[in-house]
Amino acid sequence: MRTLVLNAGFEPLAVITFRRALLLVLTGKATVLADDDRDPIVGVNQVMPRPTVILLNRYIRLPYRNTVNVSRRGVLRRDGHRCGYCGRSANTIDHIVPRSRGGEDSWENLVAACQGCNSAKGDRTLAQLGWKLRFAPSRPRGAQWFITELERPAEAWSPFLRSAA
Repeated sequence: MRTLVLNAGFEPLAVITFRRALLLVLTGKATVLADDDRDPIVGVNQVMPRPTVILLNRYIRLPYRNTVNVSRRGVLRRDGHRCGYCGRSANTIDHIVPRSRGGEDSWENLVAACQGCNSAKGDRTLAQLGWKLRFAPSRPRGAQWFITELERPAEAWSPFLRSAA
């Protein structure tokens, strides 16, 4: 089970194991905002609910980060697992300008693609095929792109996020 860690200013920082979260709470470095009573932690002297969302007591300054590293998972997540060419469900990524023609591994040159479109495109350009992208790919922005290990919210703390939104 995973636990969402919020900075003292309520910004999401990371998703960590419940054991690490429990250690932060027991040492007084964090407080529990939401917990799961269904699967408690049984100790020698006490029974505690598992923390699902914790808030750090001190604000942690993070170095300024304006770049998100390109990854296959990140491209699929940015595009909503939808093909940039036809809109069907995507499970691969494709270079808009093929690497064999000087295309880079960048957010602006990568798009999610279904297997059929990826195979049909091969190492040709969009102009050669007469295809158009459904959207202009860009670098993702926002705090959710910097959260460690977060691709899809864990079921345990997603009710908390829905109530806070």
